[in-house]
Amino acid sequence: MEKAKGKLLAADIAECGLFTALMVAGAFIKIDFPLVPLTFQTVISVLAGLLLGARKGAFSMSVYCIMGLIGIPVFAAGGGLFYVLKPSFGYIIGFIVSAVVAGVAAGRKGLPFWRYLLGAVAAFLAGYAVGIPYCVLAAHLLGVEDLWGLLVTGNLIYMPKDLALCILAAILAWRVLPYIDKGRQKLGK
Repeated sequence: MEKAKGKLLAADIAECGLFTALMVAGAFIKIDFPLVPLTFQTVISVLAGLLLGARKGAFSMSVYCIMGLIGIPVFAAGGGLFYVLKPSFGYIIGFIVSAVVAGVAAGRKGLPFWRYLLGAVAAFLAGYAVGIPYCVLAAHLLGVEDLWGLLVTGNLIYMPKDLALCILAAILAWRVLPYIDKGRQKLGK
């Protein structure tokens, strides 16, 4: 079975759909901790890039974003076009960027572990590089006065947890990708 350049096969669509569904679930699965609730969206976006590659990872995260923007309540606080006004929307854009960065850095089989680790950390940083400025700018435009407090309590305290989960994503991707590639070979990809 030969894939035409730029075309998605049914298996590709299924892989993307799986990560889109995981992202939706990740928006609603929260484990409360004293300061930082544990969610899984950052790690899912990184895994999408590590396991699917840049193009399919970004596609799956873009579908998630579009679903929310057209009004399907897949975001943590609902959905709809006006979600772009929320300070947290920058992280949704950051999920797409994270998947691309992870996929570019480590989206191929047979790479050493350090490439997956580098990809995961770079994707983590890229997501926050989009999310933090968007958050601060949107909050400023909405009239939030304590931007430093928002930066710390709404952004920075999440970073250690997300970094740890992204490192776990690198380990998982490195261990699982050889099996995924075997399955892809059986499908003729």
